Amino acid sequence: MEFDRIKRLPPYTLGVVTQLMSEARQRGEDIINLGMGNPDLATPQHIVDKVIEAAQKEKNHRYSVSRGIPKLRQAICKWYQRRYGVDLDFDDEALATIGAKEGFSHLVLAATSPGDVVFVQSPTYPIHLYAPVIAGADVRAIRTDDERDFFENLERATASIWPKPKLLVLSFPTNPTGQTVDLKFFERVVAFAKEHSIGIIHDFAYADLYFDGEQPPSILQVPGAKDVAVEFYSLSKSYSMPGWRVGFCCGNREMVAALKKLKSYLDYGMFQPIQIAATVALDGPQDCVKEITDIYRVRRDVLCEGLTRLGWDVPKPKATMFVWAKLPEPLSHLGSLEFSKLLLKEAQVAVSPGIGFGEGGDSYVRFALVENEKRIKQAVRGIKGALQKHGISKD
Repeated sequence: MEFDRIKRLPPYTLGVVTQLMSEARQRGEDIINLGMGNPDLATPQHIVDKVIEAAQKEKNHRYSVSRGIPKLRQAICKWYQRRYGVDLDFDDEALATIGAKEGFSHLVLAATSPGDVVFVQSPTYPIHLYAPVIAGADVRAIRTDDERDFFENLERATASIWPKPKLLVLSFPTNPTGQTVDLKFFERVVAFAKEHSIGIIHDFAYADLYFDGEQPPSILQVPGAKDVAVEFYSLSKSYSMPGWRVGFCCGNREMVAALKKLKSYLDYGMFQPIQIAATVALDGPQDCVKEITDIYRVRRDVLCEGLTRLGWDVPKPKATMFVWAKLPEPLSHLGSLEFSKLLLKEAQVAVSPGIGFGEGGDSYVRFALVENEKRIKQAVRGIKGALQKHGISKD
């Protein structure tokens, strides 16, 4: 049997290192996994307590609603108002999703048809590239390394392509690079989208994980942004709730309505006690978010400073739970996948090859800050030994 939609999907590059890591662990090797961005920090206790309490009530065991219970949608709207001064209608401009990844994928499926063109920033989180592929759309990568070049690339691509793009997918702070932008950037993006009748999907999963400078802006802060844009927010990183699968789609009414209709055919929403606990997370004390961010900041510093001492100059990202490291020059010829294999074999450290994040990523690897300080220091020691074999380390 053949499945055309599946045939369009390339091999999942990030899974290669995961498979090799699994095989090494089966052989008894102590592999430090800095590959997958799977938060290791415990969900704050008051959120856990609430889900336990809610799960004790039989009425919460029934089917829920695909768009999320009203109190949860009201909570995300209040969160946006407190954080960004953005007003949202909880009925028409906010929708709960089973994680941002599910919501994003289904929105792309709802909003595009085979042959539509979707612009996606690059490098970026893989689902941003492959959700349009799954939907049958054509993807055009737009490099975002430099803001000036980004807008030049955007203008050039829009002028040269037919049909005109249907959607523009962005995510700042960016996984994997940690790149941030200011509100003026979003103002230019919104103006461009209106000029060319393009919808914007902004993935805001790392809204709270910033270390240096001002709080990253929401695209919905731009006046008139809701005319063309939606934004996805997730509780996975900010509240360390990855396995709970709680996300939101907020903004443009037409796109929210399209996702709402599609989801009504596909699911009955999250387990209701999870929705109740997520409401408590958004409405309750926010000290836990700062504590989580502070832990990632310390881990970032330990890793980046440790690698830099070795002679591998790795800049500290301003945001996210990732470190985007350019391959050491003497080994750059290997490319990101072979270099990742080298670190796994010689340093017992798993990282994600940059090629898995799109065009321009092959000169980098991504570290996920999902191990404690002690293990990160152990990883640095392992990397030191591997680099010394190749005449690189100076520490």
